[in-house]
Amino acid sequence: MKAIVYRAYGTTDVLTLEEVPKPTPGDNEVLIKVRAAALNPLDWHLMRGVPWFLRLFTGLRKPRRTRLGVDVAGDVILTGPGVSDIKKGDSVFGAADGSFAEYVCAPVSALAIKPQNVTYERAAAVPIGGLTALQALRNKGNLQAGQKVLINGASGGVGTFAVQIAKWMGGKVTGVCSARNVNLVRGLGAERVVDYTSEDFTSSGESYDVIFDLVGNRPIAAFRSVLNPRGVFIGCGGGSPSTSASYLLAGMIGQLVMGWFTRQRLVGILAKRDKGDLEILRKLMTSGDVIPVIDRCYGLSELPEAIRYLEEGHARGKVVIAMPELS
Repeated sequence: MKAIVYRAYGTTDVLTLEEVPKPTPGDNEVLIKVRAAALNPLDWHLMRGVPWFLRLFTGLRKPRRTRLGVDVAGDVILTGPGVSDIKKGDSVFGAADGSFAEYVCAPVSALAIKPQNVTYERAAAVPIGGLTALQALRNKGNLQAGQKVLINGASGGVGTFAVQIAKWMGGKVTGVCSARNVNLVRGLGAERVVDYTSEDFTSSGESYDVIFDLVGNRPIAAFRSVLNPRGVFIGCGGGSPSTSASYLLAGMIGQLVMGWFTRQRLVGILAKRDKGDLEILRKLMTSGDVIPVIDRCYGLSELPEAIRYLEEGHARGKVVIAMPELS
């Protein structure tokens, strides 16, 4: 089978499309024929080995794992020992390490059945972005109906899910994005949309119960100035390949230190691959409460181009790798 492989850290030049052995599912795993896989910022972080402290976990001089991709949607063609709730022929979506390939194995604990009314491409766009948004707003922000939530980066891969999920939870949503994305974010359910190119949301006089920052383009103090006294600030990602590791580290330390001197809570979020939460996202897609937004689709061999586009930081929703029909 064909798969994207990288054996050194660097730019997209380190990515190669190679012939590799087809994997065999282990206990409680299934083998998936990949129909679509979606990109996340994690992919370029792993590819580049940045920020530098990431290499403490991924390999100091070269990556321990040589495959990229997590989000996946496809068809189960083989089940491993112990699998009972998913069968051969089922169409699924979820998380599978190394999903930029023709086939991939995944634990059933990280999969859900794909809704019939959702394409493979849209289903593949959901897992990490959807889980991050759901778990951030529910678990970290404890968002309640009627509360005001600000989403900075509302038109991005996680932001488009966050707007829709916050609305579904009953939140009063303000989305921050560029001028070209105002109509998109409003259409997703935001009551108010701020064009950051012409308006500074920190000087509007509004305050929020929950702030979900997906850009990392402002000091923590700026967000705290519009966060209610017992509000929650959730930081997630941000930055670009040119952002220094010291800047990211300073931001994390700033969250920790400032949290000592205020009743405001400042937290981060790293999505957990949770089957129950994937089932919630499946139901939300089925009902139409969540509609995955796709910016562009690429082929597997075009992954380097897709990552370069994602690194620019202007994608509207998700960037997806669509696979052709396989024999």
